[in-house]
Parts: sequence; C-alpha cells; structure tokens
Amino acid sequence: MLKLQGKNIVIGVTGGIAVYKVCQVVRSFKKLGANVDVIMTKNATEFVTPLTFETLSNRPVVTDMFKRGGHWEVEHISLAKKADLFVVCPATANIVGKFANGLADDMLSTTLMATTAPVVICPAMNTNMYRSKSFNKNLDTLVNRGVHVVKAGSGFLACGDNGDGRMAEPETIVDCCVELLCPVTDLEGKKVLITCGATIEKLDDARYITNFSSGKMGAALVDAALNRGADVTVILGKHIAPIDSRATVIDVETTQQMYDETVSRVADHDVIVMAGAPCDYRPESFSESKIKSENLTLKFVKNPDIAAKVGEIKGDRFLCVFSAETDNGVENARKKLTKKHADLAVLNDVKHNDVFGSDTNVVTLVTADNAVDYPEMNKLDVANLILDRAVGK
Repeated sequence: MLKLQGKNIVIGVTGGIAVYKVCQVVRSFKKLGANVDVIMTKNATEFVTPLTFETLSNRPVVTDMFKRGGHWEVEHISLAKKADLFVVCPATANIVGKFANGLADDMLSTTLMATTAPVVICPAMNTNMYRSKSFNKNLDTLVNRGVHVVKAGSGFLACGDNGDGRMAEPETIVDCCVELLCPVTDLEGKKVLITCGATIEKLDDARYITNFSSGKMGAALVDAALNRGADVTVILGKHIAPIDSRATVIDVETTQQMYDETVSRVADHDVIVMAGAPCDYRPESFSESKIKSENLTLKFVKNPDIAAKVGEIKGDRFLCVFSAETDNGVENARKKLTKKHADLAVLNDVKHNDVFGSDTNVVTLVTADNAVDYPEMNKLDVANLILDRAVGK
C-alpha cells in the first residue's frame, strides 16, 4: 500500500517565484497515493498556470471565491473539512500575516481559516522580509498556535540577494508532511532532554563572549523528538531557531546555569542529547561598569563540563554528545565519547563544512565500535538519525 493512500492534502499556492517547486511537491504527494487539491491565489497564477496543477493533481484547481460550479457545496468549507493536512507553499509574508491576524479575503485565506486540519507553512521571500520583526512576530504567533513550519533555507534568491528566505526543497517539505500524516511514535512515553543554543559569559554590562551556535540543530532535535511522541524538555541558550511550543523550555544564559539545569534533570529523563554549545571558559572577573582601556588583558577560568557530569551520573540512559573538530575528527570524537561516557558522538567537521547557522549538516556518527559517514542532509534528518540510535540502544 502506498504510504499516503487515502490521505487528502490541500495545497495553498501563493505568488512567488518558488511556485515552480510546488509542482514537484504535488507530483510527490500523488506518487505516494494522496488525493491533492490545489488552491491558487490570483498572484500565484502569474507564475504557473492552474492547468499545470490540474494536470499534476488530476483535480480542478480553485482560484475564485465566487465562481459558480455544478454543485451546491460551499467550496471553501468543503475543502477545509476534506483536508487531512493543509500545506501552504510558497507561503508569502502576506498569507502568513493574514493567517496570523485572522484575515480572510480570498479563497485561500478563507479556507485556511476554516480548516481544523494540521497546517504546514513553507515560507519563501526576500531575505530582509524574512528577517523582519513583523514577519517573525506573525510566524511566532502561528507556531504558538501549533502551526508547523518548514523553515526556509539560505541561498541565491530571485531578487539577486544571497541569504535566508529560499523555500525549502520539495523533498524536505514532503518528508515533513509524511511524518505528520504517518507519525512514528517510537518515543511515546519517553522523556527527552535536549540542550540547545550557545551560552554567554559577560565581561561587563555591555559585552559578553559566546560562540557561533544558532540552535538550529537543537531545534531540529526538539521537532523530531516531539513528532515521535516524546515528552521533551529543552535547556535553551542564545539561539535564532524557533523552538516548538509543545516542548518545555528552560531558558539559561551562562554555562553554569546550563550545567545546573541539565544535571538536575538527568534522573527524570530517558534520553539526553547535548546539542547546546556552552562556552568552555568564562572571564575570571566581571566588571559592574563598562571596561574602558586602551589595552585589555583578560584572564579566563574553565567552566564546568556539562556532558562529563551527565555521563558520570546517567546510568543506563542514552547520552549523545556533539564533537566539532577541525583535525583528526573521528579520533577526537571517539576520545570525547569515552571521556564523557556517552553512547554516541556526532562529529561535525567545522573545517570543511559550513555547520554554524546552516540548515544542513554533514555528520559522522561515532560509537566505540564504528564510525558511519553520512552525506549532506537537512538537520531534521540528522536529528532522526540520532534518535534512531537512541531507540535502538
């Protein structure tokens, strides 16, 4: 049986150059056995004709709120009720703003407001729009309501900019939707503890030291664990990646705070993944006033080792650590694995791969017995590889 046999997916298509990618999304859903209905905004039809989506979906495409047909169902309500999943891709800033603020003035926004099905948003827009406070406020509103977001990637955009805002690739969108429609619940009843993001160590009231961690890998682990049925707690440092609102979040700033909050919760959890990036050192002293000096010499002291302490007290719980290396990667990752009493080390080669802030990763999963290299993949897929190991322990 095809994986999505009998599932009804409604796809809302808005106006943006990424519309051409949605053709592959529709085709993939059909190949998996799903029934697909497409709603297009007027602007979307300027990029790809409705006939293209009608051909791919074998269904009429809806574009007009008031077009009279041969049946008497209220069409936006009919589609809203029919959907097992509602996907908006590409999702422009306009449709995100409408949905977040309860506006319904065309067929897509009206149907979207009326559905009770899970909703997946796939943003695509100019970098400055994607990073704007107004868009992110609207996106956060939707996330807090339980709307799923397939995060935009980075790359060359149609406007000529190079940066965030590029719609996720079709296979990533389809994989996310398959997980929602056919969830793997092998972590149901399990408690997962994840550290995420960077810590900061203050020099004075105006300055601090930190590292390049964006929190994207930790956020992907949160998403994956929740989708597999786990009860998830996040010890969260400085980050730019949104965290799923279904998780319990413990905000921290310093490495000592991350240490205290993590160690105190080990006994209550089954799986611990150290995806956070704590600062290894902190300034020996903190200045209450802004430091003003022609020459500044700082003395640092070692911070407590969170992973080592967790490994010391974890018992038979599964512990995963991350190892960012520039040289002798597997050798150093295995040393870390042993020193931290971990079950798995995720090796990141930061010398040859763009790891920090990226939506993808190239990893080697290292255990005491072997090391397995994986090709570049999105961080959600990496997260599921890690959780597969946790389940299989």
